[in-house]
Amino acid sequence: MFKTRVTELFGIEHPLVQGGLQGVGKAELVSAVANAGALGFLTALTQPTPEDLVKEIQRTRDMTDKPFGVNLTILPTLTPVPYEEYARAAVESDVRIIETAGRNPEPFMPIFKEAGVKTLHKCTSVRHGLKAQSIGCDAVGIDGLECAGHPGEDDVPGLVLLPTSADQIDIPIVASGGFADARGLVAALALGADAINMGSRMVATREAPVHDNVKQFMVQCSERDTVLIFRKLRNTARILKNSVAERIREVETSNPDHTIEDLIEYVSGEKSRQVLETGDLDHGIIWGGQTVGLIQDIPTVKELIDRIILEAADIVNHRLGTLTPAAPRRATA
Repeated sequence: MFKTRVTELFGIEHPLVQGGLQGVGKAELVSAVANAGALGFLTALTQPTPEDLVKEIQRTRDMTDKPFGVNLTILPTLTPVPYEEYARAAVESDVRIIETAGRNPEPFMPIFKEAGVKTLHKCTSVRHGLKAQSIGCDAVGIDGLECAGHPGEDDVPGLVLLPTSADQIDIPIVASGGFADARGLVAALALGADAINMGSRMVATREAPVHDNVKQFMVQCSERDTVLIFRKLRNTARILKNSVAERIREVETSNPDHTIEDLIEYVSGEKSRQVLETGDLDHGIIWGGQTVGLIQDIPTVKELIDRIILEAADIVNHRLGTLTPAAPRRATA
């Protein structure tokens, strides 16, 4: 119904993307997204080893015959991660769409190019998008300040970041951060994007492998129920408000010279994973964007995607279609 450069590039039906979600981007969710006509990404680092990633790719293929990809988020870690092994595991499993995020993916581009893989790199600024284009990425994700996870350090929201990116970047753009419904899709297309990426909204679906307590918490949250942490460390991250988020902010406020070591007991990835599995909302941090203020229910993935596409068509055909632009005024001397 909405054909764009992204639907053409990746061979999908709808310009909707479920990006990499640590602990959530597993076969159940990704296959549901693919079967509904959108593009889902398995999260490579959700799997303990590259060998486990191979198994998860096969498990996804057992559930869908439609396109899906693998997300590889490249970040500095306390424990070394075999990023290249994960990249090769995906490529050798015949995955033909890779989403990268975090650091510059240039070292991995020869692996992807040789295998004919299409790459989508998530960026938080125009300059990073231009760099991704220059190293051969096929598309870029442009992540605004509203997003969950790491929005960068420029503090530019999507309403400005998307059109400024579209003015300068030639390859297809996936808008990320602040998108959860049909209104966001239509707005993103109007601003120059070719698709939208939904993270928090996809977590609050029935197929997402997340405890129902977390999903219900997201439904209850408003757009004001997120906080930015790691500002002083220049590794800004947006999470949902809970008691752990409050303790992190207390440390950051009381100790201007804090380091990651002062926060590690609160931001452990293992604790965050346990929150998703057990539903203990105060055990660790919960990643979430400001779009939680738009999440009012927990539908199936298909219900969500069908609803967005139908409502977006209605907005374009009826609400916007009834607006008659006035004739431009002639300039006067």
